[in-house]
Amino acid sequence: MDRQVKGKIVAVTGSANGLGLAMVTSFLQQGAKLAILLDMDEIKGNEALMNLKQKYGDDRVVFYKCNVLNDLEDVYQTITRNHKYIDILVNNAGILDEKNIKRTMNINAIAVMEWTVKFYKNMSLANGGKGGTIINVSSIFGYRIFSFIPFYQASKYAVLGFSKSIGHEMNFKKSGVRVVTLCPGLTHTSLTDTPNVWEGCSLEEMSPYLSKFEWQEPPAIGDGVVEIFKNADSGSVWLVEGSRPAEKIDI
Repeated sequence: MDRQVKGKIVAVTGSANGLGLAMVTSFLQQGAKLAILLDMDEIKGNEALMNLKQKYGDDRVVFYKCNVLNDLEDVYQTITRNHKYIDILVNNAGILDEKNIKRTMNINAIAVMEWTVKFYKNMSLANGGKGGTIINVSSIFGYRIFSFIPFYQASKYAVLGFSKSIGHEMNFKKSGVRVVTLCPGLTHTSLTDTPNVWEGCSLEEMSPYLSKFEWQEPPAIGDGVVEIFKNADSGSVWLVEGSRPAEKIDI
């Protein structure tokens, strides 16, 4: 499989700001042919689009407004109509909402599964595709136990198990589609700036524990996801924490 970023078309959900925007930026820096920004925030999405176009060129970035829960079919049709295919899909969109189990599971887990399956079929050699890579964003809390955010943890555990299974070597041999999991460490974004916790806990209780983690800024994740694309085998799990290079972990 060609693991060179140059010339590739990449789509990233939740990419109007934060981790997703950092990922898009790193792929463009490494020579991606086209970056497709997908986000439900139209204002921030168009703002990011203008900034990226100024820096990387008008023909290398597009933005489509997208709610990952409702717009999969429409966005899929738009992408395949306008761009024929994509080489890389990063399922990054996510929330931290300990007040709503269904919303958390639907956005963080179900949508990731549905988007993966839809583009997996399109990319699959068995269906006449050309292969590709899908990177699903889990979390360090996809495998490290933390008492304050059980709904979020469950959703990220789901992403981890699903991605390892569909990305299994047996499936990769048939499809030519790599499915890889990224587990970011704690990163300064709008999601972590305004966290909420399970009703059995309080933010005041959680704060001292958060200070013990190795925090990082979004560009660390942007650089990490590109390194994962270059180096990861299908079904593998990678950690980016404390601004260190991406590291394969055994789970």
